[in-house]
Amino acid sequence: MPSFAVEQLMIRTRFAPSPTGFLHIGGARTALFSWAYARRHQGVFVLRIEDTDLERSTPESVQAILDGMSWLCLAHDEGPFYQMQRMDRYREVIQQLLDAGKAYYCYASREELDQLREAQRARGEKPRYDGRWRPENAQGKTPPAGVKPVVRFKNPLDGEVTFNDLVKGPITVSNQELDDLVIARPDGTPTYNFCVVVDDWDMNITHVIRGDDHVNNTPRQINILKALGATLPQYAHVPMILGSDGERLSKRHGAVSVMQYAEEGFLPEALLNYLARLGWSHGDDEIFSMEQFVEWFDLDHISRSPAQFNPEKLLWLNQQYMKSADPERLARDIAPRLDGMGVNHAEGPALREVAAMFQERASTLRELAEQASLIYRAVQPSEELLAQHVTDEIKPALQAVRQAFEALDEWNADTITQAFSGVLKEYGLKMPKLAIPLRVLVYGTAQTPSLYPLLALSGKARVTSALQRFLS
Repeated sequence: MPSFAVEQLMIRTRFAPSPTGFLHIGGARTALFSWAYARRHQGVFVLRIEDTDLERSTPESVQAILDGMSWLCLAHDEGPFYQMQRMDRYREVIQQLLDAGKAYYCYASREELDQLREAQRARGEKPRYDGRWRPENAQGKTPPAGVKPVVRFKNPLDGEVTFNDLVKGPITVSNQELDDLVIARPDGTPTYNFCVVVDDWDMNITHVIRGDDHVNNTPRQINILKALGATLPQYAHVPMILGSDGERLSKRHGAVSVMQYAEEGFLPEALLNYLARLGWSHGDDEIFSMEQFVEWFDLDHISRSPAQFNPEKLLWLNQQYMKSADPERLARDIAPRLDGMGVNHAEGPALREVAAMFQERASTLRELAEQASLIYRAVQPSEELLAQHVTDEIKPALQAVRQAFEALDEWNADTITQAFSGVLKEYGLKMPKLAIPLRVLVYGTAQTPSLYPLLALSGKARVTSALQRFLS
């Protein structure tokens, strides 16, 4: 009997990834929708690791999934449960089906089944198992020596399976289209479709929200659940995500590990916001918190059409979150990045102030760290920038700026503005003519945030020493 006794009326969803790789965008969106639906209804979100594929499942992939879920703050209420730790339970249920005559041993060899499929294709038929070892067809047959049998579920021969997909609408499949599914391999290990059924039953899952690549599995799973006398969950199959070119999403479209987005400097709330809008909508709302998303989320507004992944839109959305983020939080986020770059940010202006200075201009934390590094380390402008902007014509004015800065008793944006404006007036120059060369010498770039506050933040010693280094 099910071992997860809970109140039957409570909404229970699950995310059940296979640890054969990283947590990708499609999986993260499925997890988000399942998590949000449970939160919306004060239910339970279960994390289950479907690790029965021993050849491809790895501990590293398990950890990558857990890290991705943690970074996205999609906290599970129960689990993680591992299918490999539930083998005894699966074998128990298989035996129940065998004892009830709802499953049977099949001794057909792989070569025999290959020949069957080839003959069916030659006749223009859909390849399917022909039921040759069903009990009613195998009377009098002697199991071949040396062949370890599989266990097949005895699928109904007539009738149909009908279920109301909460995204796609009513779906009906004839049982004649479904052959007898293998539920245990020759070595006795259960198969994916069977384990899923037992897990959903035992864990009292009320709503299965998953990708629509599982639609064809659903009628088979429903028949097994009915054979077990289990309560059927409701199913919602979410359309796949395509690249901007309409092709199946792949690495070339940006379909990388969720943790690679973390490495590249995306904020988790921005990625979640983007995934929430990838195939689901709430009017014209584009930017919203996860609290708002949970309040709004329903299955009725999931699109029936595939969603298209747009990296540029994700980058734009991340920039909006960067602009509104707490500078203290951004400082904490970029500190380890600066450490990794070998930048000593312990000396100089507070990192929070630097983050606040640059956050309007940065699309990612990686960009923010690179820009912040200009404040803390001596830069070497490129020869191209020096030749273009620090000309013999402008050097006298730059020398005058250096002298004016060195003479300042107070170093703040107001005094810097007055000193710099005096040199502009003295030499009859427009602001960009002198400001750009100054940026190049101090920061190694022709573009920075507002110059006077930036110079003030950098400190007098940093600015004057840079000018002295290049102009003496």
